[in-house]
Amino acid sequence: QVQLVESGGGSVQAGGSLRLSCAASGNTYRSYCMGWFRQAAGKEREGVAAIGGGGRTSYADSVKGRFTISKDSAKNTLYLQINSLKPEDTAMYYCAAKLAWSCGTWNLKYEYNYWGQGTQVTVSS
Repeated sequence: QVQLVESGGGSVQAGGSLRLSCAASGNTYRSYCMGWFRQAAGKEREGVAAIGGGGRTSYADSVKGRFTISKDSAKNTLYLQINSLKPEDTAMYYCAAKLAWSCGTWNLKYEYNYWGQGTQVTVSS
């Protein structure tokens, strides 16, 4: 079992930045593929970024160049640095863990085994 707790969300103006964190506990000795997803009101949950056990990263086209995913294995913490925020980035952001070293099809939400409760990001214009 892995427990995931997100933090760092908030309300910001367009152009601002946030850093989301996801603290993992439980069987974290295993190196999972870790991902960030988001879900806007009335929309499907979509993949934002992922990082594999070896550190390889993947991003949705809509966030490339603005979002950076990283992890600190010593702290069992996953991060998402979000820059140049846009109103369309407004959503609940979730971190997730997949029982796999490599992320593969990283943006398929049903392939992830563990989920956090989410942290809200609201961007005003």
